[in-house]
Amino acid sequence: MARIFISPSKYVQGPGELAKLGSYVKAYGKKALVIISEGGMRRSGDLISTSFAQEGVGLVYNAFKGECSQDEIDRLTTAATDAQAQVIVGVGGGKIFDTAKAVAAAVEVSVVVVPTIAATDAPCSALSVVYTPEGQFKEYQFFKQNPNLVLMDTDVIAKSPVRLTVSGMGDALATYFEARACTQSDATTCAGGKVTQAAMALARLCYDTLMEDGVKAKLALEAGASTPAVDHIIEANTLLSGLGFESAGLAGAHAIHNGLTAMPETHAMYHGEKVAFGTLTQLVMEDADELGEVLDFCLAVGLPVTFRQLGVKDKSYDRVLEVAKLACAPNDTLGNMPFEVTPELVANAMLAADAYGREALADL
Repeated sequence: MARIFISPSKYVQGPGELAKLGSYVKAYGKKALVIISEGGMRRSGDLISTSFAQEGVGLVYNAFKGECSQDEIDRLTTAATDAQAQVIVGVGGGKIFDTAKAVAAAVEVSVVVVPTIAATDAPCSALSVVYTPEGQFKEYQFFKQNPNLVLMDTDVIAKSPVRLTVSGMGDALATYFEARACTQSDATTCAGGKVTQAAMALARLCYDTLMEDGVKAKLALEAGASTPAVDHIIEANTLLSGLGFESAGLAGAHAIHNGLTAMPETHAMYHGEKVAFGTLTQLVMEDADELGEVLDFCLAVGLPVTFRQLGVKDKSYDRVLEVAKLACAPNDTLGNMPFEVTPELVANAMLAADAYGREALADL
């Protein structure tokens, strides 16, 4: 099988770029459907409308209902058809642009992704994570191409809640370890081929950037400052992690995240926060040398390391085993680990990761 590397056609990151959105979108069509939350509309609607008007690009807004479910995708696909949209623009967080990608694929038009947070590595990818209307993981949907444009306004992102950027670090934290597992198992990646050296190099750079700049970026953001470390972390959370996970593969951490969605109390946690705990669990399964370093990093930036921090009080073995069974589903990615994985192995690793986290918190 061939080695395959895929990526968005264009990635733009810098201060003040949201005000230029219309000038970028007009390259893909003269009529846009903009998917955005009601809160996002209040914060950025006037700026977006002005930028489109300046470029002579028509737009129709449609408020996102809160979950990337098939029902929401179908609703917005109908809206895009009715609007005769030539380009779909998703503005906001991961569920919004996952929905925008699915809608654009359904109506076969271009898609522009505009994250206003750096909370996940989803913006650059040619896939969407689809949930049930109740918020439980359902499936991955894969598309023919990556977004035509990903635009990151660092001024906007630096003003977003710090917890969201930290969550993005949790998502990015998994990238190198899942890529390494896929390389060792010779797995087929989300790109539909084997791992490239380029993807592995980006995955490793993602991890190194987190270790070098993660704590510095968090402290700067808490102080209301935008620094080179913040810029580096935005890129790591979005571009490096996005390219790394898609072209180098997913393995244990994200499958465990998906399993955790079976616990309703975790729905209040962000994607990257659950992925961080999934990463710790994967490292326990591997008996990896980096477990201590990753645990220390999570503590330093405030990522959850215990069930209690994820909102879970009932962590009985039988309940955790149900999570592990979902994580081991045939349509998920635990099969990309380089050894046989069973629900029992995963459940024990989750309980051990929780124990290590509780011990580390007690030592602070």
